[in-house]
Amino acid sequence: MDYLTGFQRDLLYVIAGVDQPSGQDVMEEIEGYYTTEINHGRLYPNLDTLVNKELVEKGQLDRRTNYYAITDAGLEEIKDRQEWESQYIKT
Repeated sequence: MDYLTGFQRDLLYVIAGVDQPSGQDVMEEIEGYYTTEINHGRLYPNLDTLVNKELVEKGQLDRRTNYYAITDAGLEEIKDRQEWESQYIKT
């Protein structure tokens, strides 16, 4: 996951936690965490990057709305990241 930006990583986590969210759903979730406004020009190119890296798949809900779903490769990246983080974070 070291080849993703922090923002892309956060998008991956959001998509993994919501069942087939639309881009708008992802935006609402991520804006709840970030203190700055997230615009379409930032969101959608980063979602496309995750799709191109095959960490997320993109489908159509209707003619105007796409959904995003985590792939097995995306879940594996998240698990690997959590294992790496756990060696440094002691609870």
